[in-house]
Amino acid sequence: MSELDRAAAAPKKPNKIAMRRKARSLAVQALYSWQMAGQPLNEIEAQFRVDNDFSDVDGAYFQEILHGVPRLKSELDAAFSSCLDRPIEEIDPVELAILRLSTYELRNRIDVPYKVVINEGIELAKVFGATDGHKFVNGVLDKLAPRLRSAEVRSKRS
Repeated sequence: MSELDRAAAAPKKPNKIAMRRKARSLAVQALYSWQMAGQPLNEIEAQFRVDNDFSDVDGAYFQEILHGVPRLKSELDAAFSSCLDRPIEEIDPVELAILRLSTYELRNRIDVPYKVVINEGIELAKVFGATDGHKFVNGVLDKLAPRLRSAEVRSKRS
């Protein structure tokens, strides 16, 4: 077998983007579980690690989001509440988990471009949210991004 054939036959390691996307997907499900059941985060994390194959997941990113969002819940909710068209209590729980995750990324992960955060939030809402939930998430994040990432948004728009 040639070197090229061996390289083609070797299992491909998922790239960082795909691993982060899977981490977000699992994190939004875990955050939903936390919101609904109020289970301790360590138990939720352990259960998710047992129930899911983490070989192609950015496990550190999953853990950061899962523990970071609840720790900053009040600040995150305050950050996006002025962008809402309804009281926070009336937001679908899935969309609320997505908004919290996305707001966390906008605030705390400046290494992730704001357009990526918005796009990932929309994609999560398309997969897990209600029929038009992605439109709601998009609207909130579009209003929020210039507030939390003003310099980055300005530089992209000029």
